[in-house]
Amino acid sequence: MKVSVIGPGAMGCLFAARLADKGVQTTLIDYQAERAARLSESGIHIESPDGTLTANPVVATTVPDEQELIIVFVKSHVTPLLALPQNVAVLTLQNGLGNTETLCSAVGSANVLAGITHEAAVLVSEGHVKHTASSKTIFGAWTSCSTQPAEDALKAAGFRFEVTAAPGQTLWEKVSGSNAINPLTALLDVHNGALLDIAEVRQLMRDLVVESVKVASTEGYRFPYSLVEQTEEICKDFPESVSPMLQDIRAGRRTEIESLSGEILRRAQLAALPVPRTRVIYQLIRGMETH
Repeated sequence: MKVSVIGPGAMGCLFAARLADKGVQTTLIDYQAERAARLSESGIHIESPDGTLTANPVVATTVPDEQELIIVFVKSHVTPLLALPQNVAVLTLQNGLGNTETLCSAVGSANVLAGITHEAAVLVSEGHVKHTASSKTIFGAWTSCSTQPAEDALKAAGFRFEVTAAPGQTLWEKVSGSNAINPLTALLDVHNGALLDIAEVRQLMRDLVVESVKVASTEGYRFPYSLVEQTEEICKDFPESVSPMLQDIRAGRRTEIESLSGEILRRAQLAALPVPRTRVIYQLIRGMETH
């Protein structure tokens, strides 16, 4: 099986290394040629509670021909710049909203799989990842793409996964929590679990989730359980996790606030729905990015 993983960040390296280690013909795509050359030489190193793993996927700057699956992990602002082949299943496990629609415009909705992963990882240094928590990956066909290539790849690599008939709802479920946890941890410079320790911060986190759920409802999504409680459970279950946005702020990188609070704001405006807390969070993170 031939799989390309786009993006040499924590999640891209984790998935590429696990796939390559299990014998899947894997190419890690890095559009920075110099870094790609270094990763080709050094390999990918994964630290996890179960031990360490070193793998040597092929590292390239472009997606090779005759791939059976492409997994996308780049930041959302890079998605419109991707050069993707046609007639290949493309699975986005990126954070935020809007990536799926961008990929559909590029390759056609019949070739797109969309989902989320609850795997947690931190990029310690170039090609060196600390896998802090194992969890489930959930995905499904956006319209009619076969899920079999993704199922085969994730099964081979030993990832836990679930196929859903409602990937749009799955995306909103994660975004509702991420739009609360990620910006707040970035603003306060704390791990996830600390958001539960201060009553005012915990209430703000809950309020942000409620605003996201209200926007999701304008798109027809209804959730059979409390996303507020689910978000708090994430903080309880992974108290030491460092959110991707906090990692970006600490590293001086551009965050994904546009695909979280920014996208929620845009959709709320279309529905004439006020989301005042989300707006303030968005403005604060944008200020930190440009400081």
